[in-house]
Parts: sequence; C-alpha cells; structure tokens
Amino acid sequence: MLGIQIIIAVFAAFAIARTFSQFRKKHISALWMLGWFIFWAAVILVTFLPQTTQFLANALGVGRGADLIIYVSLIALFYLLFRLFVKVESVEQEISQLVRKISLDEHHKDKE
Repeated sequence: MLGIQIIIAVFAAFAIARTFSQFRKKHISALWMLGWFIFWAAVILVTFLPQTTQFLANALGVGRGADLIIYVSLIALFYLLFRLFVKVESVEQEISQLVRKISLDEHHKDKE
C-alpha cells in the first residue's frame, strides 16, 4: 500500500508545483491556483490518512468515504466540464465576430 501512496503523493506534489508555475506565468488566477492547491493538498492528506474520508462521509450522511470521494469527484468533473463548455462557446462567438469584422473591413477596402 505504501508504494501507491508514494506514487500518488509524488504526482500530487508535481501537480502543485505545476499549479504554482502556471500562476507565476499568469496562466491561471490566484483563485484557481488556490483551488487547485487545496485539491492536491487534500489528495495528499487522504492518501496518507484515508480515515479522514470516512469521518467526512459520516458527517455528511454518506455511507463510505470512498463513496464520498466519488460523489465529490463527479460533481467537480461536471462543473469543470460545464465551465469548459461555456468557455468554448464564448471563444467560438468571439471568433465568429472577429471573422465578420475582418470580412467587412476587407470588403470595404476592396470598394475603395
């Protein structure tokens, strides 16, 4: 069991380092950096203290700690998927508007 715990902890530490790197490059906001830091720190905590999930599950009325992790993970994944979908739609609209503007500008240049 210790082998997988070390692998997970090393990966989470790597993810934390990458998160800080992306924040320093201004690719993510401070809020997202904090959110991802908390997430990966929680992964490390749960990796070495799995009983914490059972404590939280009992407090929230969920049967097992593993079930709680699955529920929270699904909610987070669907939320992030929704945000990604909204962002893609926004970018598509911006591209369409930009293409229209460029096309109209070129059309006006050709008439002159």
